[in-house]
Amino acid sequence: MNRDELVAFLDEYLQISAYPDKSSNGLQVEGKAEVERVAFAVDTTLRTIERAAKAGADMMVVHHGMIWGGLGYITGIHYRRLKALMESGINLYAAHLPLDAHPEVGNNVELLRLLGIEPRGPFGEYRGLSVGFYGEFTEPQPIEKVAQTIAEKLGTTVKTYGFGAREIKTVGAVSGAGAFALEEAHRKGIDLLITGEFTHADYLTAIDLPQSVLVAGHYKTETLGVRALMQVLREKFDVEVLFIDEPTGL
Repeated sequence: MNRDELVAFLDEYLQISAYPDKSSNGLQVEGKAEVERVAFAVDTTLRTIERAAKAGADMMVVHHGMIWGGLGYITGIHYRRLKALMESGINLYAAHLPLDAHPEVGNNVELLRLLGIEPRGPFGEYRGLSVGFYGEFTEPQPIEKVAQTIAEKLGTTVKTYGFGAREIKTVGAVSGAGAFALEEAHRKGIDLLITGEFTHADYLTAIDLPQSVLVAGHYKTETLGVRALMQVLREKFDVEVLFIDEPTGL
């Protein structure tokens, strides 16, 4: 597969240019012109790069790239990561908010689908655009049951903060650092917010609103989009794909 054709498809499919983002989304590092094997990962680290190189990948597609709003000094760990990419000829493609917000393979539609919920509409406004989704159960579910389902299907520990509703009908999903959507969830009458991480300040906001929240881990909630996108490329193009799992426990 020609790299530029693959990049053009990803740019259009993920609507890369539509989202104001700290991440420099799209092709961040140019490598080999022909792509036969694509590695998918949540993060760009020395370990994921080295594992991709060992697996013979010609491209990495990641959620968290290595360029956030531009390049500064190419020293230290930034130099080592870039050197590893360039020596192996691996192309690095990043999709941050576009992969959170995608209506077909995004982290947040996939989070809802773990619960058997089809998205009803956008949710989680960030810089004027929604990056999450919400939906509802056909019948209310106890918050403990929802937490158990997410824990089992993601293979993670879920923290439950039942400050608001404990019988859950409507659910909003904003993966990763999605607690910015707490007040929007409360304002819109969404019973439960599912997100990835929770700070001390987030806890205080949630208890004062009050708003029920499930926190399932930044890393785990953002494995879903790259895995779903991986299947799209597997089916559409004549390339081999693999997922590199490097959980942080966070």
